[in-house]
Amino acid sequence: MPRMLSNPTAAHTSKSPAKAKDRDPVATGQRDAAVNRAASHNYFLTDRFEAGVALRGTEVKSIREGKANLKDSYGLLKDGECFLLNAHIGAFSHGNTMNHDSLRTRKLLLHKNELRKLEAQTRQKGFTLIPTRLYFRNGRVKCELALAKGKQDWDKRETERKREADREAKAAVARSQRR
Repeated sequence: MPRMLSNPTAAHTSKSPAKAKDRDPVATGQRDAAVNRAASHNYFLTDRFEAGVALRGTEVKSIREGKANLKDSYGLLKDGECFLLNAHIGAFSHGNTMNHDSLRTRKLLLHKNELRKLEAQTRQKGFTLIPTRLYFRNGRVKCELALAKGKQDWDKRETERKREADREAKAAVARSQRR
């Protein structure tokens, strides 16, 4: 018969559930820090690439606070490097005089073969690089770049019509299942 301990110990847990719940979902990577919703409306998005972003410390803290906006931003390939332009990252709330410039050009970190592929594809007429979202992965800020071709007004109307027809079809199916 095994010997009984006078003071039985409970299994050690690494983190209490309350502490895990208190952690910010943006910082843990469960939720995107910024999403460019206008991108899918204004462009046909084809290939997507994940790129690291070269940031300063106060920029990372501002992104964690949710002060990033990708609405008018775009990617630029120049001299074998990729840059993110017009991405707005607001000033850090507890920053000082050494705070970052909110609209500065930031370098995107991609592999050489990805850069070559993007360069060849953006040379085609009408294609550009659009950032679709900013998010955290393993504590690092990542930017999802999409190869995009601009939509005309009639393309946007057609997309809206399809979306509306799908919505009505789903509603009809749901109504018929309720009866």
